[in-house]
Amino acid sequence: MTPQLRAAARPFSAAALTDLVPAGTRLLALGEPTHGAEEFLDLRNELFRHLVTAHGYRSIAVESDCLAALAVDAYVGGAAGELDTVVREGFGHGFGESAGNRELVRWMREFNAGVEEGERLRLYGADGPLEMTGAAAPGPALIRLHDFLAERLPAELLPEREELLRRCGPDDRWTEPAAALDPARSVGRTADADRLRLLADELGLLLAAHRPQFHADADALWRAELDARTATGLLRYHAATAGDGPDRINSLMRQRDLMIADNLEAILRREGRRGPTLVFAHNRHLQREASRIPLGDRQLLWWSAGSLLESRIGDGYTFLATTFGHRAPDDHPAPDTLEGLLATLPEPRTVLDPGLLAAALGETGVVRARVPADHTYFGLDPEALGWVDGVVFVRDIARQQGLFGGG
Repeated sequence: MTPQLRAAARPFSAAALTDLVPAGTRLLALGEPTHGAEEFLDLRNELFRHLVTAHGYRSIAVESDCLAALAVDAYVGGAAGELDTVVREGFGHGFGESAGNRELVRWMREFNAGVEEGERLRLYGADGPLEMTGAAAPGPALIRLHDFLAERLPAELLPEREELLRRCGPDDRWTEPAAALDPARSVGRTADADRLRLLADELGLLLAAHRPQFHADADALWRAELDARTATGLLRYHAATAGDGPDRINSLMRQRDLMIADNLEAILRREGRRGPTLVFAHNRHLQREASRIPLGDRQLLWWSAGSLLESRIGDGYTFLATTFGHRAPDDHPAPDTLEGLLATLPEPRTVLDPGLLAAALGETGVVRARVPADHTYFGLDPEALGWVDGVVFVRDIARQQGLFGGG
């Protein structure tokens, strides 16, 4: 450990981390290098509690299904339910099994029990209804959007509900797991899907054009706009799934991060008067630079949700990256990597100023990015420190379990 590195580092506390957050931040993005590690969820929970009690934050968005999260938000607002069931069913990607997500929801509900309605905390899902095996059917969101408009607009303005139902068909035609790897099994570019994309666009246009008429019922309007974004995004995603060109995987990545960015921008519009929002997701989604993932002999490259948001809200976007050193039982960083250098720090968790950290790296000659031991995480690129507002290093994490942890 060098004097320059020591000067860049402070023992972790939520206050030390928020000291790095610029004034005027509207969306504070906290990334994680891997899914399934409880250490990063604990860190997130500590930070969010501090942001709520000391900095006026009233909302958090997580990398999870935006529609399923509605039930979690209702629960933290006081709706009836059983905590374990709400968390298990309300978080996508298997994240409902996490103790950290359970604790987040429990604390938010407890906090909300003691405040007025306008001060209550909200939880959002930033992601689309997407899983590793495919995407949800667009029908439920599309039908809800149609029904919202049909209650408020003349019937002659809307397409027939029966046509929507007929062209959507059963949900399982859209959720066929084999389509993830075989474009021919996807219905995303059939005549029905093409027609539904046009109808979704027409319904979204009606919603936007008549927005002043619906503005008084803010909660219903929020749900309708969420359904409009989700139906349109799902139809685009299914169309990309059905593509068979060399850009197919890149297209899916682009569609997903665009959905995340659109959802987060909408959340900011809704929450702006109440305070900034914290978002927690993978570093690759939230980073400012383009995302890159090696895939065989090819390199996937697409603009991350963070880069999209940076282009939209500018200085209102702040990104805090996290990384780790040792993972049980035998995953250790090489000494000449960023994580290997940070592992020489004495504290179990450390907050680092990225500018001072970059200077320390220059002194040591450490320039090599960590090569992951497996597919479940990505190291923090030393070349990307100029794109980061703060770094949190966790020295040791346990071996993760499940789909993303490889256990």
